[in-house]
Amino acid sequence: MTTTAQHKTGESVAKSGRNYRDHAVAIRPASANDANRVYELIRDNVTTGHLLARSIDEVTLHVSRFFVATKNNKVVGCAELAHLSKTVAEVRSLVVDTKHRNIGIGNHLLSALVTQAVSLRVPRVCAFTHQARPFIHAGFSVVPHPWVPEKITADCQECDLFRRCHQFAVVLDLKQLSGGAA
Repeated sequence: MTTTAQHKTGESVAKSGRNYRDHAVAIRPASANDANRVYELIRDNVTTGHLLARSIDEVTLHVSRFFVATKNNKVVGCAELAHLSKTVAEVRSLVVDTKHRNIGIGNHLLSALVTQAVSLRVPRVCAFTHQARPFIHAGFSVVPHPWVPEKITADCQECDLFRRCHQFAVVLDLKQLSGGAA
């Protein structure tokens, strides 16, 4: 079972009873000091085909849009909330270091991004993923790719796999939670 405790600083701590003696993981907004490690996590997972390549310059430029998961002050996971339009934000580069998977860190990162989207009054969050199950458990729905035209315009048209993509498009409608305005 996974639990989350809120700290005064706004960091959340994820705990899971599986695989760890000391399993406290903090989720917090990324800082400029985290850019290199975020880049490494993304780079190391591009070869699996589950993440789009990102340059260090791009990660550094957008590091303020990331949340990171830390264990013993080391970044072990990351995820970005990128605005595609006034009404849609995308979960990007959601990745957890292989040694720290299957204990709920990815779910906590996703939850932090959804909470951020609600606080920013973004009415809709999307993601393109090979693993839809965690998103479905978080309330997302699988939709046809054309239902997310902002993503198609921003990234898909330039992709080598355009029209042959094996990823699931998932969407979470936050209108009721975010007040319906962008």
